[in-house]
Amino acid sequence: MASFCTLAIVLVFLIGSSSAQLSTDYYSKSCPNLFTTVKTVVRSAIQNEARMGASLLRLFFHDCFVNGCDGSILLDDTSSFTGEKTALPNRNSVRGFNIVDNIKSAVEKVCPNVVSCADILAVASRDSVVILGGPDWKVKLGRRDSRTASLAAANNSIPPPTSNLNTLISSFNSLGLSTKDLVVLSGSHTIGQARCTSFRARIYNETNLDASFAQTRRGNCPRAAGAGDNNLAPLDVQTPANFDNNYFKNLISRRGLLHSDQQLFSGSGGRTDSIVRSYSSDSATFRSDFAAAMIKMGDIKPVTGSNGEIRKNCRILN
Repeated sequence: MASFCTLAIVLVFLIGSSSAQLSTDYYSKSCPNLFTTVKTVVRSAIQNEARMGASLLRLFFHDCFVNGCDGSILLDDTSSFTGEKTALPNRNSVRGFNIVDNIKSAVEKVCPNVVSCADILAVASRDSVVILGGPDWKVKLGRRDSRTASLAAANNSIPPPTSNLNTLISSFNSLGLSTKDLVVLSGSHTIGQARCTSFRARIYNETNLDASFAQTRRGNCPRAAGAGDNNLAPLDVQTPANFDNNYFKNLISRRGLLHSDQQLFSGSGGRTDSIVRSYSSDSATFRSDFAAAMIKMGDIKPVTGSNGEIRKNCRILN
């Protein structure tokens, strides 16, 4: 028990000491046009495809959950380097890398060799939420890009959509994120879509879901594995392109698309039921708590100081 407590203290110290080097005005002098440059590209991408906002937000999640918010998810595999893109949670799933490339190119034109890809992800995820009607927050910046990536860590650190509540809570807690953070950050599923392979087992085998909802989802997700695996369904069937609190209302109605979604609400006094109920009825609290949790997640083990690098191309090491 003592060793576990010591580890927890060390973890908190490491997260806190690293994030202390981040600041909201980090580029105010070195790249004053950073925010307008990023938002212009993100807005154009979302106007072209509303789903891209959710994709950019998810990229930031999947980056931060694997050894911290360090841009490692953006690295391509080479003959001598294996990145995280082919990890099970990412393969044929994460997307938006081309938009990150476009943002990086635009930023390089106004301030070359200054802004990290890790910071670009952080800003782009915030902008995606705002453009889709969600809350705004001041992004803490100053991260540098990792020179390493970990396929194994990506496979082990990102909770799959089959996760139960205890696994989800444990996964978030291990990164210094609370149970409330888990619930409010899961609210990001108010936007975006999921592949049939991610929810097939739920709509055919589980009982804690609305029957008509299950029937509708079966319409484009056949029971047989391999049939329509990549067919998409909205995570929030009501307003999939608007950042709102309908995700939580859906959970109460047993219309969570993923198994991991519905785990947050059982309706029988589960550990997170009261939090879901609160956000379902109080949009303002959801918005403010989401913004705070995104800042907190962005503090996970950033690469700072003289460590890492500022990548010229987000896909490859300098």
